[in-house]
Amino acid sequence: MTNRSFGSHVRLRRLFRHVQDRLLVVPLDHSVTDGPIASRHGLSELVSQLAASRVDAVVLHKGSLRHLDARSFTDTALIVHLSASTMHAPDPDAKYLVSTVEEALRMGADAVSVHVNIGSDSERRQIADLAAVADACDRWNVPLLAMMYPRGPRITDPRDPALIAHAAVLAADLGADIVKSVYAGSPLAMADVVAACPVPLIVAGGPQRGDTPSVMSYVEDVLSSGAIGVAMGRNIFQAPDPGSRARAVAGVVHRSKATAPEPRLAAGIPE
Repeated sequence: MTNRSFGSHVRLRRLFRHVQDRLLVVPLDHSVTDGPIASRHGLSELVSQLAASRVDAVVLHKGSLRHLDARSFTDTALIVHLSASTMHAPDPDAKYLVSTVEEALRMGADAVSVHVNIGSDSERRQIADLAAVADACDRWNVPLLAMMYPRGPRITDPRDPALIAHAAVLAADLGADIVKSVYAGSPLAMADVVAACPVPLIVAGGPQRGDTPSVMSYVEDVLSSGAIGVAMGRNIFQAPDPGSRARAVAGVVHRSKATAPEPRLAAGIPE
């Protein structure tokens, strides 16, 4: 039994479109924070390549959608990012809302995402924003991806497994359906985070990791911890061939184990 609506089932199927217990997300929201994303042929061509490479979902800001080919989203899901800040702000860790769930739905979103930096000076507002968005997602039957980072003047070790677990559980307690957070440094440490989190967890790709074998080794480590996948941005869109890199990562992420349980999020989705 599940209390999810028909709309929730439909949108979850769009997210978990390739393998029910694995998720590869490519965040492309970096342009608001850091400036233009390097891509030889432009954003629309990049999204098209990612969709053709079996990426499950991409994360974009609302204005970017005006410049994309809508046909790409027959092969990949759209997550509209609701949070923003720039690297030039007095406090770059102070995330704030720049869109709403209703606006994202009007644009055809399958899910939305919110970024929260716990330990930042503006933590109070960011957590309140997360709770408000979760309420709207529940009202409109929209999956919510919470990007949770230990980051700010009160954080001495952003890779501390206890801190990462706290951030993940906080997001789940306030209504997130999927949590994205940082890697705790080893599969064993990350496994403790995954075990503490009552909803599926994906791990950020982090800084550039060099060649494809290095990236694949990292993805294998993440999956061995029990995380359901990765949210990998720079290590895909800054690769010499983003489509090829995405296809390689997807091959590892979607290699579902026969004994792997269905994610708690997707439980109850009709076959």
